Amino acid sequence: MEEQGERGLQLLLPAAAARVLREAPASAATDHQQLDLDLSMSIGPRQQQLQLPRPAPPTPPANESRRAAATVAASAATARQLQQQQVTVDVRAVKQQTAEQARMASAERAYAERVRELAKRELELAEREFARARMIWERAREEVERVERMKQIAARRLGSAASAAALEITCHACMQRFHP
Repeated sequence: MEEQGERGLQLLLPAAAARVLREAPASAATDHQQLDLDLSMSIGPRQQQLQLPRPAPPTPPANESRRAAATVAASAATARQLQQQQVTVDVRAVKQQTAEQARMASAERAYAERVRELAKRELELAEREFARARMIWERAREEVERVERMKQIAARRLGSAASAAALEITCHACMQRFHP
């Protein structure tokens, strides 16, 4: 089979990539670095492949990776700035709501105080009116008692002789006439 040539699959890496792989720690596999892997399959003697000069693989431009990193950093900064602006807007809205609630609470407190004062005045007025009505009622009751006493005194004076005569009592306050 050697006469037909060696058949094999070789993995040919550029020198820079091979060096990076040897020097990279185990965690480098997670860094997802872009590696240009040159795979070749040959049929024939191995020496022919070694004699052919291999062109160096193209390296990614440094400017593009820097631009990509700068773009990512700029977009992250913009996102942070937008988030901070949103937080600022939210804080302002909360402060405005709090101030409005404080104003409403103050207005409600003032209204409740005013209603309490009016209720207190109304209660005092009602108590005075009730006291005045009670005094009028007391005077009227005293007057009725006095009239009743006068009636009894008059009835005793007239005695039996006056029983034939018509007895008439007149109230001087209301000018109403009473007949026994």
